[in-house]
Amino acid sequence: MTLESKSQRSYRFIRERIDDGRYVPGYRLVLAQIAGELDVSVVPVREAIRRLEAEGLVTFERNVGAQVALIQETEYLHTMQTLALVEGYATALAAPFLTPDHLERARAINDRMRRTLDDFDPHRFTELNLEFHSVLFEGCPNPHVLDLVHRGWNRMRVLRDSSFSFVPGRARESVEEHARIVDLIEQRADPLEIELAARSHRTTTLDAVLAYQSEHRPPAAIRTPAAATAADE
Repeated sequence: MTLESKSQRSYRFIRERIDDGRYVPGYRLVLAQIAGELDVSVVPVREAIRRLEAEGLVTFERNVGAQVALIQETEYLHTMQTLALVEGYATALAAPFLTPDHLERARAINDRMRRTLDDFDPHRFTELNLEFHSVLFEGCPNPHVLDLVHRGWNRMRVLRDSSFSFVPGRARESVEEHARIVDLIEQRADPLEIELAARSHRTTTLDAVLAYQSEHRPPAAIRTPAAATAADE
């Protein structure tokens, strides 16, 4: 059995915390602090951060140091805008074909999402979120629209596994919006009203993420070499 190197252990340590949301986008990675937690020197931590930087999960800002990469803002914007349109339309097209059993399943999933809020796990919440929406859009009779929805969700996974890891307050609002969409479908509301509710649900998350990005964008002020060195150690 091959022993894990200090660099590999450092990489796994940081990567796990990025993946599970403990290190949110914009989180500053202080080498000395991480090295202390792992009881290693800063060298393997620096190597791990370089590897994560190559993977696009970490960025290095001259005036800030290493930090967890923010979402690729333009790509995220375009993907969410497109998904809002196609998923909203797919949900409206699917609505007439949804049975009481479908709506009961959707409500049960949403209740599970609500129960996760007090002990919040953003990745589990995201899994349930996809499960919820799938109940509503998979019945879409237009295969081309449905294919675009699937592509949008897959693209979101590439960009960032969970938006809720850094805008957790959005999760509670999302659950309430889910309940309203299901109610509209059950009431056989006008398809356009269903579509707009589903679309607004998506764009509200987009607005919350972009606001977070704006608030956590690193400052452009130039530091002295001594300050830059201190940030890395």
